[in-house]
Amino acid sequence: MDMTGVRLTELVEAAGCAAKIAPGELAGVLSGLPRLESDRLVVGFDASDDACVWDLGDGSGLVATTDFFPPMVDDPFLFGQVAATNALSDVYAMGGAPALALNLLCFPNCLGIEVAGEILAGGADACRRAGCVVAGGHSINDHEPKYGLAVTGFVDLDQRLENGGARAGDALVLTKALGTGILTTARKGGLLDEAGLAVATTSMATLNEAPIRLARQLGVWPHAATDVTGFSLMGHACEMAEASGVTLQIASADVPLMARAREMAAMGLVPAGAYRNRDFFGPRTSLDDALPLDLTDVLFDPQTSGGLLLALGEKDAERLVGALRDEGLPASVIGGAVERGESSVIVS
Repeated sequence: MDMTGVRLTELVEAAGCAAKIAPGELAGVLSGLPRLESDRLVVGFDASDDACVWDLGDGSGLVATTDFFPPMVDDPFLFGQVAATNALSDVYAMGGAPALALNLLCFPNCLGIEVAGEILAGGADACRRAGCVVAGGHSINDHEPKYGLAVTGFVDLDQRLENGGARAGDALVLTKALGTGILTTARKGGLLDEAGLAVATTSMATLNEAPIRLARQLGVWPHAATDVTGFSLMGHACEMAEASGVTLQIASADVPLMARAREMAAMGLVPAGAYRNRDFFGPRTSLDDALPLDLTDVLFDPQTSGGLLLALGEKDAERLVGALRDEGLPASVIGGAVERGESSVIVS
C-alpha cells in the first residue's frame, strides 16, 4: 500500500512485462517498418536481440535500450527498483555495462506526487547498484502508472553477446527461477501473501550483473545470451534457437521454479500474457505430452526482470553455475543446443 492508501496494482489492467503487446502482433508491426541501414549499426532488431549496438569506431560499441511497464507490486520504491533492474538487464544481456540512464515516468493525477518520488528513488537505487548514472528523463500524466528507463551502456565489440551465437553442443544456463508473472497475478488476486510474493520481488530486484562479471572473471565467455522477460522462457529460447540456427533441448526437471509458482498456476492464476506466448511460440516448440499443464504454464509465464539464458560450453557452464550459486543465485544448467530440427525448442 502506498502513502495515499491506493494500491498501485489496482490502477492497472496488466502488470510488469505481462503488459507487452502480444508477440505475434508485434512481429507483424515490425515486419512492415521501413529499414534505415547503417554500417555502424552492429546489432539491430532483426534477430530480436535485447538492445542495439552502435560501432563507435575504436573497438567499442554503444549499447542502447529502453523498457518500461505498469506496476506488478504495490510498494512504489520496490516498483521503481524492479522496473529499473529490468531495463538495465538488456545491457547485461549484450555483454555490456550500463553507464547512463534516463527516467521514463507515466503518472496519474489520483496519486500523490510523493509516490512518484518513491518510484524514482527505487529506480535510482537500482542504477546506483549497477554503477549507472541517472541523468534526467521525461514524465507525463497518464491514467495508469508506468515507469522504466532508457539506458545507454558500452561493450567491447569483440565481447558483445547476441542471441544468435548458440552452437550445437553448447549447454544452456538459466540464472534465475521462473514464476514472477504467476506469483504477482496471485498476489493481485489476493491469494498469495507478502511472504509468498517476496520470492518473486527479491528475484526481480536482483541485477543480472553477476553472470556477466563472473563469466569474465572465469574466462568462460558465452556464445549467446538473452534475458528472459515478457515472452517467457519458451519465447526467448525460440528466438535464440532460430537466430542461431539450432534447436534447444530443455529438461523441465532442471528448470529452477519459484516456490508456489506451480501451485498458483494449477489454481488458474496465470497472466493473460502466458496464453499469448503459448499461442505464438507454442507451434514452434515440442513439449512432452506427459508434462502437466501447471508446469507448462510456468514455462510460458511472462517474466518481469527475469534471469539470463546463456549458451556456452558444457564445462564452462558448470563452472559458471557453481560460481553463481556461491553468490546465492539459483542458476542451473537446463539443457543444451543440438543441430537444427523441426522444432525450435524441445522440452522433455
